[in-house]
Amino acid sequence: MVDRPNKPSALAATPGLQPQAQVTISHGNSRVSASLPSGESIEILLYGATVLSWKDASGDEKLWLSEGAKLDGTKAVRGGIPLVFPVFGTAPDHEATSKLPQHGFARNSRWEFLGKSTSESSSNSVKLDFGLSSENLDEAARQLWPYKFGLLYSVTLDRESLKTALVITNEGDVPFEFQTLLHTYFRIKDISSVQIAGLEDSPYVDKVDAAKAKTQSSDPVAFSGETDRVYTPAKGPSHPVVISEGGAAKFSIVRDNLDDVVVWNPWIDKAAGMGDFEPKDGWKNMVCAEAGAVSSWQKLEKGDAFEGAQTIYLK
Repeated sequence: MVDRPNKPSALAATPGLQPQAQVTISHGNSRVSASLPSGESIEILLYGATVLSWKDASGDEKLWLSEGAKLDGTKAVRGGIPLVFPVFGTAPDHEATSKLPQHGFARNSRWEFLGKSTSESSSNSVKLDFGLSSENLDEAARQLWPYKFGLLYSVTLDRESLKTALVITNEGDVPFEFQTLLHTYFRIKDISSVQIAGLEDSPYVDKVDAAKAKTQSSDPVAFSGETDRVYTPAKGPSHPVVISEGGAAKFSIVRDNLDDVVVWNPWIDKAAGMGDFEPKDGWKNMVCAEAGAVSSWQKLEKGDAFEGAQTIYLK
């Protein structure tokens, strides 16, 4: 080998790319997972585009998922973050959605995974996009709700937060009305020590008490029995709704264009009556604080779009 006097010297260290978020598709192409170099992770089931898991860097799970949840596409998932569209609950008096199953069809349909995107300036976030359109629905759902629409759902994992955003587009010639909700199940240790702030002095509908219209006191929401309330927070979507446990803040929810917050815990009897709610005392370890637009109907004309989002910050 000839020694060249002017050969380039080796670099002391070869510059490498920043570690990037890892995205994997598993379980027979039915789940998408993502993890950040720092350790945070999420897992989404394509059935319903349901977020099943959100863990911090230490592996601590932030979402409650029933041990009896059906993850095989036979029914909507009990836990995580199911998507409600185009109706909240049932609406027998609203002709367009009167025949739809509870909470509509978005959580019962298989979505497409549209891909991931990451920030060029940071390896600390990853966005996963999912799509559902009228063409993707089964024939039964199209018969029940014959409008042409497109849904784009984006799930963005950051080191300190999780953002879920939904864009709803009317792709047909006929206007339609809808409701939508991000049905987030938060994992907590003991519901008796949980309080939710940010709803003080706000009007709400008490679904446990014959759907009576009430007003929250100036105190945070606390739990001592079955709770099912639709709040319209007086301070608006940008004011944080904070879930605390034992006096320490755990989650802070900021909404964008979603005026309502549903607060739900089934307590003893309701949990016992749900076949997919396991363990039966799991109500002690979960609370739902659900950002949505459900107290009235949203209307989209031809070509119009609606966008709503929530960002959940870890405290």
